[in-house]
Amino acid sequence: MHYIQRTAILFFCLAGFFINQLHAQIGGNGTYKFLGYTNSARIAGMGGNLLAINDNDITLTQANPSLITAAMNNNLALSYVNNPGGINYGFIAFAHNFSKVGAFVASLQFINDGKFTGADPAGNLTGDFYAGEYALNIGWGRQLTPLFSIGANGKLIYSQLETYQSLGIAVDVAGTYTSKDQSFTASVVGRNIGSQLIPYLPGQYQPLPFELQIGLSQKLKHIPLRFSQILTNLQKWDLTYVDPTDPANTADPITGEVNEKTGIAKFADGLMRHVVLGAELTIAKVLAIRIGYNYQRRQELKLSSKAGLTGFSIGAGLRVKMFNLSYTRASYTASIARNYITLGVNLQEFVKKQ
Repeated sequence: MHYIQRTAILFFCLAGFFINQLHAQIGGNGTYKFLGYTNSARIAGMGGNLLAINDNDITLTQANPSLITAAMNNNLALSYVNNPGGINYGFIAFAHNFSKVGAFVASLQFINDGKFTGADPAGNLTGDFYAGEYALNIGWGRQLTPLFSIGANGKLIYSQLETYQSLGIAVDVAGTYTSKDQSFTASVVGRNIGSQLIPYLPGQYQPLPFELQIGLSQKLKHIPLRFSQILTNLQKWDLTYVDPTDPANTADPITGEVNEKTGIAKFADGLMRHVVLGAELTIAKVLAIRIGYNYQRRQELKLSSKAGLTGFSIGAGLRVKMFNLSYTRASYTASIARNYITLGVNLQEFVKKQ
């Protein structure tokens, strides 16, 4: 246990170093935002866009390449997200192991923004157009020791928005520690480190959505329950967005004063905006029930009149022989939710049976 604690402290120290060294754009700044979207139904079910769970799940490797293992050989995964407004995205991934160099996962990540009606500045219709973005990923992972693994994703990115086109490259780098009994896992991931090769407009280069993350997970000893914690956007402390239309942020009509949080409350709010919590209960090694809570999502997207389940997600996974099916419904506002569905197939088992 002391070794695990020392390892966790080391991870946080490394994160602190990167926070001081790196600057990134979040919110409305930057481009290729789809690279940071949650694609896996399992990850979405636990509230975030990263998991540190080392159990040979290929659907986790697009966000955390240090989880790529030789046991994923010939595994195939397809994921699809139905988003309100006709925007759909997902990925297809395939893993193969090469004994001398390590395990690889090739994947194609995509987002289809749907059809738009174009118009000139005078309001005259110019016809319909489409928008879409794609990333071809090659992920590599290798087990350095029985406890430590590393991995990286290389990405070639293409984006077309009406007549504007852009090409970019990026990499993810990650490292994972897994305890000897497989109950505790910790990962450090730097995502989307790269640049545009060809910008949408000549000379106008935009930053990519870089993010530094830490993932932790702990499985209970006598109960098939695993808790997950994700620390997001560690490269930037203040993630607060103040909505001027929120009644809580408007000035008192008589005194003119605005209600402000105390120092402790402000610090707690700032800290929790980096924290995503999740849990996964496994029943008979066949059925998994998942729940997640994303504090930042809830604070930014809840309606002042009705918060509902904003920021919460719930999902389930079913494992039958060589198939693994997962579904999640994540609430983004009181009335809008995203539906995630992911199918994994172990083709290696299929080949053995044949």
